[in-house]
Amino acid sequence: MRKLVYTGFMSLDGVVDSPGGGPGEGHRSGGWVVKDLEFVPESWSLKGEELTDTTALMFGRRSYEAFAPVWPGSQDHADYKELPKYVVSSTLSDDALVDDWGPTTVLRSTEDVAALKEGEGGAIFIHGSAELARRLSDAGLIDQYNLLVFPVLLGAGKSLFGRADRDKRMLSLRESESYSNGIVKLVYDVGR
Repeated sequence: MRKLVYTGFMSLDGVVDSPGGGPGEGHRSGGWVVKDLEFVPESWSLKGEELTDTTALMFGRRSYEAFAPVWPGSQDHADYKELPKYVVSSTLSDDALVDDWGPTTVLRSTEDVAALKEGEGGAIFIHGSAELARRLSDAGLIDQYNLLVFPVLLGAGKSLFGRADRDKRMLSLRESESYSNGIVKLVYDVGR
């Protein structure tokens, strides 16, 4: 069985929306990951550590459409270029997929994601894609959260976790570290 890992940047109040800012991001605090915070290289070490475990990437449609025009030519994301990619969308057509960014498969449902997890292979990492992550979490499909929590309160924006009344799900802390700029690394395994 393959492991499904959500990795992302999150504000202390749970917002994952518009961390990098940029065109098309309507969040008024867009770019909160890089604004008003001292750059401490070791606080970003999680992103490099993840490369060892990443065997495929997964995106929701909106995140795919945001990353696909940029990441294939980005030196910062060069290690991801040839990895298999999965886009979970009921509306994205196959002809909308970007060329020259490794093999990409469109999955049409949560059930398709569950079937993919049942197959052979290594860890699949979800980048961005808050709405997808909420759906997959609610379906019990996410196995691990790799979070960098930033010392900022945004109040508005997309949250990683849904607010529906549901059964409690326990997490087990695998790793944590705090940095001088206030960022906290949290790696949790999801209990079953």
